[in-house]
Amino acid sequence: MSWSYKIAFFLALLLTPAFVMAEEEPIEDIHVDDEEFDVTEMVFDHIMDSHSWHILDYTDNSGHKHPVSIPLPVILYHNGDLDVFMSSAFDHGHATVKKGDKYYFLHEGDIYLTDADGNLHHKTNEETGKTVITNEKPLDLSITKNAAAMIISALFLMLIFIPVARAYKKRPGKPAGLQSFMEPLFLFIRDDIAKPNIGEKYEKYLPYIMTVFFFILINNLLGLVPFFPGGANVTGNIAVTGTLAAFTLVITNVSGSKQYWKHIFATPGLPFWLYPIMIPVELIGIITKPFALMVRLFANITAGHIIVLSLVSLIFIFKTALMGFVSVPFVLFMDILEILVAVIQAYIFALLSALFIGLALENDHD
Repeated sequence: MSWSYKIAFFLALLLTPAFVMAEEEPIEDIHVDDEEFDVTEMVFDHIMDSHSWHILDYTDNSGHKHPVSIPLPVILYHNGDLDVFMSSAFDHGHATVKKGDKYYFLHEGDIYLTDADGNLHHKTNEETGKTVITNEKPLDLSITKNAAAMIISALFLMLIFIPVARAYKKRPGKPAGLQSFMEPLFLFIRDDIAKPNIGEKYEKYLPYIMTVFFFILINNLLGLVPFFPGGANVTGNIAVTGTLAAFTLVITNVSGSKQYWKHIFATPGLPFWLYPIMIPVELIGIITKPFALMVRLFANITAGHIIVLSLVSLIFIFKTALMGFVSVPFVLFMDILEILVAVIQAYIFALLSALFIGLALENDHD
């Protein structure tokens, strides 16, 4: 069995139990007729991470809402104990979970230690006036929706690139099939991103540039598929974009030449008395470049998702199907635009990463 079939089989094996365990549990105290449509809740339910993969809600003949979701593994560590269970045990935040002598409760995406009744203790900050929960939190190592989506996207990448790599070994210089489709992208990244910006040492950093480009691209595109399943917002999560930016930060500074560090701590041609001012500025610049990478990707992807979901919500806000004649064309236009943004943002992240690495490797300055 080839690698592509093995990965496809593993992907199906990974997803099948999840769909089999998809929950259809009634929430008896929610009645649709008495509930107003909450746009903010719907939008944030999509763009935020969660411990289960929500697919949809449906309403039965009696008017009760039934959520359908895929439970995900919850992994918690507290006081030397590792507790593992499925997120379905929380009953969508309506039940506590007992493990040993501990009780866990899910509230607004966070898991707290509580009592058997799920009581949460609150405290009001006198300065800000905000109320905060004072219950202790365990260390949460769970496979959340975004983590599961990244695992699936990694499997997709393997499904694409392992067969292509095998094809290059069998017929170098004679692309065919999937190899011929991917080769223009490889050449574009190598010749238009890596070589011009990194320089003669580009081959050492090309694997990272290609990996970050295709990882961001795949996750951007999968985030546009509303039923994959439920639509995860991986690259719209600042923790993910921050981690990718941190990789660029570490690679850039570890690879920095003597001239690069000399330019930061003793800029040539600069008067000595300006060093106390310029050194902090240069050090801040080391952080601001990857920070810009992080925020740019996060903000663009999240903003696109919010706009699309808000346009769809117009139908439910005005409670008329006629609004679909206005909403649907705009949603279609935004979806097409988002596909373009998905490609552009992957390109920009890879391009700027290559540029920052190239600047750190540069030996001579005029």
